[in-house]
Amino acid sequence: MSLLWTREELEIATGGTFLGNTSVSVTGISIDTRTLAPGDLFIALKGDNSDGHTHIATALEKGAAAVLAHSAEGITDPRILLVPDTMRGLQKLAQAARARFKGKVVAITGSVGKTTTKEMLRLCLAPSGLTHAAEASYNNHWGVPLTLARLPREAAFCISEIGMNHPGEILPLAKMVQPDVAVITTIGSAHLGHMGSLDAIAEEKSSIITALPKGGIAIVPDDAHGRQFFTAAGKKTQAILWPCGANPQSTAHLAHLQTGSDGSRFDVSIQGKTFNVHLPAPGTHLARNAVAALAACAALGADVAKAAAALADFRPGKGRGALIQVAGGTITLLDESYNASAASIRAALDVLRHIPATRRIAVLGDMRELGEFSISEHQALAAPAASAADLVFCCGSYMKTLFDALPPSKQGAWAESAALLAPHVCAALRKGDAVLVKGSLGSRMRDIIAALNALPAVECA
Repeated sequence: MSLLWTREELEIATGGTFLGNTSVSVTGISIDTRTLAPGDLFIALKGDNSDGHTHIATALEKGAAAVLAHSAEGITDPRILLVPDTMRGLQKLAQAARARFKGKVVAITGSVGKTTTKEMLRLCLAPSGLTHAAEASYNNHWGVPLTLARLPREAAFCISEIGMNHPGEILPLAKMVQPDVAVITTIGSAHLGHMGSLDAIAEEKSSIITALPKGGIAIVPDDAHGRQFFTAAGKKTQAILWPCGANPQSTAHLAHLQTGSDGSRFDVSIQGKTFNVHLPAPGTHLARNAVAALAACAALGADVAKAAAALADFRPGKGRGALIQVAGGTITLLDESYNASAASIRAALDVLRHIPATRRIAVLGDMRELGEFSISEHQALAAPAASAADLVFCCGSYMKTLFDALPPSKQGAWAESAALLAPHVCAALRKGDAVLVKGSLGSRMRDIIAALNALPAVECA
């Protein structure tokens, strides 16, 4: 692995002081000793429920090149770099990494599709140069600076994912990232309970545009709620907006979408040039994510033709739309268990509708962080669920409102939790069924996935 940070660079960047005079060569950064590799800088972050300082000894035993800490009681190892506050130390490290970086940076936000678009863009940019991207969904107050602190100085591209739960969270992170290109995937009702309205969500997401330099490019959805906020943000910073979606008048748009058992095939036009795409995953929402990724490539000056070809290797992440054969190959599972919002559930139901199957079954768990809108947001999904699925199973108190609104012929079963619902789902399955599993992370829909993965071959109900 290449050298990420030297001793001198760490001290200058963080303003900290090592306990002793020792040679330090950092090749990675870790905040979790369970995944720490020799050569990593271990950052002892202190959170509400854990304190990395209790794991300093373990990090040193596992070969950490250095430890960033704000307390080292009883430990005199010269590899410890003391700072007043480790979170602030991480942020300073991120700022130093961004300042020395000579490549191009893209930042991605949106109500849904951030991580999927990031992974598509990672694939798309790879043929044009070394690409560094956020791990998993590292998009919050510690995930964003961690992504930057891990940024190799020799990379050509950096992709940062930026999320939010409350007002005012995006702009500070976007200013840290200093993107050359910004992408907004879509505007939806995720976190509606904290934000209060779709307008507030659109305005918060649009703040990423104000972190662009003059002439920077923002890839924005052409059909999203609150597009006036994109326009206002663009004017504020003199950024250039590239509308993106299915509208033929947009700067980047898809056309001739065809979905089959091997995924989707479509054309993408960007500023008058057309590229053919095969995406081995079905769904209009995934095709739109691909258009946004290719538009970002064009904005960054990457090779778009090679990027489009690279999408043939895309596979949805775990819990994010992967199609899996379970029960000895007799059942098709659409695993969307990672998280859920109204928009993403509608998109997943649309994918379910197009999966070849004897019956289509939807298993849905509560959506979270909707506040006073929880009941109405869940009830509004009853019609699309009944239209896409032959049978619907639900868990959670809010999904009970959706379940009760279904026609009796569509009602599978309801239970308070995913664990209690799983046996009902498994007992109802037949050979040839396709099953969608989706819900917010807190709904623990992975309990349903585990039960389905453990099923023997299914012949009949």
